[in-house]
Amino acid sequence: MSLRLNLDTPSAMQDRVRAAASNRRLTLGLTQSDLATRSGVPLATLKRFEQKGQIGLAGLLAIADALDALAGFGALFPAVEATRLEDLDKPAARQRVRKRKGS
Repeated sequence: MSLRLNLDTPSAMQDRVRAAASNRRLTLGLTQSDLATRSGVPLATLKRFEQKGQIGLAGLLAIADALDALAGFGALFPAVEATRLEDLDKPAARQRVRKRKGS
């Protein structure tokens, strides 16, 4: 059995994602302006993302889609698997539902 340590910090992961997106853009032969147009993300936002890694989730997903890299986000939050038989009998986690005003 091998022990795998996760040494990634949020800051390190932010930098890895930023660099990977920029490298993919360059490999595909796209300028920042091209990617901004394709993704619908403002050029200034794209530049800030590539320089500092700062971007909102919707913008990041739009860039990933424009770079044909959206599929990786599907595995971002994998379901928790049962590790014991007793866990299989537990009901699924309840979801909170907001009641509408006036209902």
